[in-house]
Amino acid sequence: MEMEMEERVSERQAEVLAEFERRKRARQITVSTDDAEVKACLRALGEPITLFGEGPAERRERLRNILSVVGPDALKKSKKEDERGKRSQEECQQTWYHEGATTLKEARLWLARYSLPRLDAARAQKEIPESSRTVRQQELHKTLRGLNNFCSQIGDERPISSCQFSPNSKLLVTASWSGLCKLWAVPDCSLVRTLRGHNTNVGAITFHPQATLSLDTADVNMASCAGDGSVKLWSLDSDEPVADIEGHAMRVARVAWHPSGRFLGTTCYDHSWRLWDLEAQEEILHQEGHSKGVHDLHFHPDGSLAGTGGLDAFGRIWDLRTGRCVMFLEGHLKEIYAIDFSPNGFHVATGSGDNTCKVWDLRQRRCIYTIPAHQNLLSSVKFQPTDGHYLLTGAYDNTAKVWTHPGWSPLKTLAGHEGKVMGLDVSADGQLIATCSYDRTFKLWVSE
Repeated sequence: MEMEMEERVSERQAEVLAEFERRKRARQITVSTDDAEVKACLRALGEPITLFGEGPAERRERLRNILSVVGPDALKKSKKEDERGKRSQEECQQTWYHEGATTLKEARLWLARYSLPRLDAARAQKEIPESSRTVRQQELHKTLRGLNNFCSQIGDERPISSCQFSPNSKLLVTASWSGLCKLWAVPDCSLVRTLRGHNTNVGAITFHPQATLSLDTADVNMASCAGDGSVKLWSLDSDEPVADIEGHAMRVARVAWHPSGRFLGTTCYDHSWRLWDLEAQEEILHQEGHSKGVHDLHFHPDGSLAGTGGLDAFGRIWDLRTGRCVMFLEGHLKEIYAIDFSPNGFHVATGSGDNTCKVWDLRQRRCIYTIPAHQNLLSSVKFQPTDGHYLLTGAYDNTAKVWTHPGWSPLKTLAGHEGKVMGLDVSADGQLIATCSYDRTFKLWVSE
C-alpha cells in the first residue's frame, strides 16, 4: 500500500512539474497580435478558429497553449505541407500541349487562309443602308408571327433525335434511335431513301456544306454519329455508308461539318472533341479541355473558330488556327446541350439543362443576355442561317420558340408535338422550319 501511495504521489508531482514546464514554454512562445494570423494558425493546426464567447485575447492565449503542447515546429510542418499541396495543385492546373503532327500545322495554315476573305463579306454587308436592313428585319419578324404547322409526318418507330435540311432546301434528313437515318423530299414529306448502317441510337446526321449544290451525289454528302462511338459517311446514291471513321471509344453525340467541307468535327463523351481531315483521311486534332463529356459542336461561319458545349456546364470557343481556347463560356447552372454561331460572326447562343438560352458576345467576351426560354431543358438552338435575324430554340417542354435578334423578345411558339423536341433546323432559303420529336414525328412550319 505504501508503495502504491508513493507512486501516485510521484505521478502527481510529475504532472505538476510538466504543467509548470509547459507554462514556462508558453510564456516564451511568441504569438502574432494580428487576429487574422492567429485564426490562420489555428486552422493550420486543425483547431477551431474561434470558440463561443471567445475574443482576440483569449484566442491568442489558446493558440499559445496549443503550441506549448504540440511544439512550435508543428506549425512550421503544417505550413510546409500547405505549400507543398499548393505547388502540386498549381502544377496540375498548368496548361500543357501535345506536339502536333505536320498535317495539323498544314491544316492550320490552310484554315487561316480560308478564314481571311470574311472581311470582304463584312464590308459588303456594311454597304447596305441601315434603314433597308431594319425594314427587311421588321418584315421578316411580322411574317414569322404567322408560322403554322404545314406538315406532320411519322418518321420512325422510335424517337427522332435529329433533322437537317439539305443546302438546296429540297431534302430533309432525319436520324432516329432505331439506328436508321432517312431522306425525305420536302415540302411533300415523301420518303426518298433509308440509310442503314448504325446498330444503336443515332445522335445526329448532317449534310456536307456543298451537298445537293456542287457535290456529286456519289461523293460523301452526309455524316452521322451514334451512341456506340461509330461515325459513318454517306452518299446520296446508296443506302449503305461510304466509309466509317473509327477512333471513338465512347458515345459520339454530334458531328459538324467545317464550312469548307474539308474537315469534320465530332464530339465525344470521353471529354474531348476531334477534327478529321477527310482529304488526308486522318484525325488531325484530338482536343481536350472539358471536365465531362462534350455534347455539341458548331463552327464559326468563316471557319476560324469552333464552339463546344459540355456536360460540365461550360462552353469553350477554340481558335482553329492556333489551337487555343480563346473564350470560356461560364454562367450556365447545368449541362450545355446546344451551341450555335450567328451569321454576324460575333454572337453565340447556348442552350442548357437549366432551361435558359444565353447569348454571348465574342467582342465583349461576356454573356449579354439570358433568355428564360422554356420550362424544361433546351435540346437545340439555331440562328437564321442567312442573316441571323431570329433565333430558334427547342426544348423538352414539347415546344420550339422563335426569338427576335437583336432584342430577344418572343415572336412565336411552335406547339404541336406530343413529346420532347429533340432537334430543329431552318432551310437555307428561309421558307421552312423543321422540328423533330420524341413522339416519333417531324413537322414542317411555314408562314401564312
